[in-house]
Amino acid sequence: ENFEYMFSLPDTMRVLWNTLKIAVLKIAINFPIPIIIAILLNEVKSRKFKKSVQTIIYLPYFISWVILSGMILDIFSLDGVVNQILGNFGVNPIFFMGDKKPFLGLLIGTDVWKNFGYGTVVYFAAITSMDTSMLEAAQIDGANGFQKIRYIILPTLKPTMVVLFLFAIGGILKGNFGLFYNLVGNNSVLFSTTDIIETYVYRSMMNSFNFAQSSAVGLFQSVVGFFIVLGANAFVKHLDPDYALF
Repeated sequence: ENFEYMFSLPDTMRVLWNTLKIAVLKIAINFPIPIIIAILLNEVKSRKFKKSVQTIIYLPYFISWVILSGMILDIFSLDGVVNQILGNFGVNPIFFMGDKKPFLGLLIGTDVWKNFGYGTVVYFAAITSMDTSMLEAAQIDGANGFQKIRYIILPTLKPTMVVLFLFAIGGILKGNFGLFYNLVGNNSVLFSTTDIIETYVYRSMMNSFNFAQSSAVGLFQSVVGFFIVLGANAFVKHLDPDYALF
């Protein structure tokens, strides 16, 4: 009955579509960025610069969504820093918190900004742990920087890339409640494009206190994520069995 109720809600399909759309966009943006930055950091010779950059990009990962969302709301408000800078160039203020299109980009960008530092550190650790003799041999053979990245570094990162990708798509139906709740709040103007399963269920359950229905939604998300991981792992195993998780 709880599952029937969940799928009978008038906004179920819209909420599912928003959850999938936002999750896919976040994966598409947040998956390659840490790889690119980790490779660029590996090419830098200064050790102090590497450590400084890693610290700066990793810092947002430790900031709570409450504080980070407050910072974003202040920076991108009508009288915030961004609109003040745009005003100096004669650009009219942009209502980021009330316009669906710019707010969706702001929402995804905030999530990417907070989390890409973690992925960068993971990939950079994988690069630094690789056998440097392969890079030295390639350099002796006349390989340039791009060739070393393409034929040595990227193949070395494949296992890490597969694991992180499977983790990402496994939670494709589990949106980031902290981000959406603190950044969107009760702004009903944005619900049509930013309302995800967690926020929709939260508002519904706050009125009825029906924990059985919310548990059904959580089970649905977990089961779907489990089968998505199985399917993605089977696809990876078909391409190259060495990189599959199981």
